[in-house]
Amino acid sequence: VVSTLALALAITANVAGRQFFGWSVPDIVIIVRELMIPTIILPLAAATANRAHIAVTFVTDRMSPGARGRLIIMGWFVALLAMLPLIYASWRNLSGSWASGEFYDGLLGIPRWPMKLAFLLGLLMMTIRLVLVALEDISQLRRTGTVTSRGFTSATSARRSPR
Repeated sequence: VVSTLALALAITANVAGRQFFGWSVPDIVIIVRELMIPTIILPLAAATANRAHIAVTFVTDRMSPGARGRLIIMGWFVALLAMLPLIYASWRNLSGSWASGEFYDGLLGIPRWPMKLAFLLGLLMMTIRLVLVALEDISQLRRTGTVTSRGFTSATSARRSPR
């Protein structure tokens, strides 16, 4: 929320400055580009915790609840495996920027490492949420023989539900 508000404020200040005073915010393109990183990456952990990722379920809707639950859990593990190289690459990128003191050319000389850190933290938070959701689903599958897909946004169920 903070990064979204900062993004809106920066864009508004730039538009108002250009319209009314004939000046723009220095390095606005860099500022907007950098603020997009936390605006996009940080909510992924919350989306994972709320099971709010989009899922196409036209095949799994025809499966038994147990098979569907096992596939949901397998999906969490595939997501965890996909996160590992992203975290590794993000760490390398951050440590390189930190060590070199890398910054953007421009009037403000904005350092590159803060948003690389935000990206890495977003990935780590999402990974932690993936582990927690997977453990919860494994526990539920053992206890009940199925996994309820609370919160999943299904393309087929969205189409069927009256709104």
